[in-house]
Amino acid sequence: MDWFKRAKEGLKPQKRKEMPNLWVKCDNCGEIIYKRELERNFHVCTKCQYHFRINSQEYIKILLDEGKFDEFNANLKSVDFLKFKAHKKYSDQIKDAMKKTGMNEAVRTGLGKIFGYPVVMCIMDFSFIGGSMGSVVGEKIARAIDKSLELHNPLIIVSSSGGARMMEGAMSLMQMAKTSSRLAQLSDAGILYISVLTDPTTGGVTASYAMLGDVILAEPGALIGFAGPRVIKQTIGQDLPDGFQRAEFLLKHGFVDVVVPRHKLKEKIKEIIEFATDMSEISSNGAIDKDKIVEQPINVIDNLQPENPQN
Repeated sequence: MDWFKRAKEGLKPQKRKEMPNLWVKCDNCGEIIYKRELERNFHVCTKCQYHFRINSQEYIKILLDEGKFDEFNANLKSVDFLKFKAHKKYSDQIKDAMKKTGMNEAVRTGLGKIFGYPVVMCIMDFSFIGGSMGSVVGEKIARAIDKSLELHNPLIIVSSSGGARMMEGAMSLMQMAKTSSRLAQLSDAGILYISVLTDPTTGGVTASYAMLGDVILAEPGALIGFAGPRVIKQTIGQDLPDGFQRAEFLLKHGFVDVVVPRHKLKEKIKEIIEFATDMSEISSNGAIDKDKIVEQPINVIDNLQPENPQN
């Protein structure tokens, strides 16, 4: 009888399924968050309300009606006209960034609607070479401003940038004057410009179009400044105040009009547009008639209270 013979095959171990990217650790408080829950919460930590950096496509989904975005000038691409090379050729950096992001440049420009209001949108993407502003970024934003002038629609720029793109030298710095002069034309035409500052907004972008909005909004905790805090500390040889160059610090000192949590951003933009324009005066083709725009100064800040008044 073979009653006590060991079976040839034992229990088969189950194959372990690898399920990467299911959980995300908060950079601020260390909380482990289920990724889908984070996405449902607009990529904001459910424990400490830390705002994670998100790409341009996510802002399109959050801000625009049904996530619909009619992009223009998407085919414009940067050229390595200086043959710049540091740790890597600039031309190779462009190729890598295009492959990584699926974009041709660090900004998307196009048309969309916010609660039915037609707007011209520019959304920067930090994942494309740090959201740096080169000749193509400046050109795309300038063309978007021209489109806003043509349609008389409000302009909204969502900034997320490390500043001017050093690989393009003086050409990148010229974009500061280029975009600023175009915005002066927009202001003269009485067309609303809302600037939304996200983490980070620094360098030449801060020194130009990011701080020229009729109303300047910022996400909580966003780093906003020209030079970085470490550079400033080394230059002046002094410790900097707590929260220096963060959105709440800038709000307290008058550089930002309102600090708005991400989930309220779309609603806040709508409030500003409604204050500056009257929906009944929008023409049949969806454009806002510049002659119908409220001509009095936009004291919208009186109607928009900061989320944290104590700051």
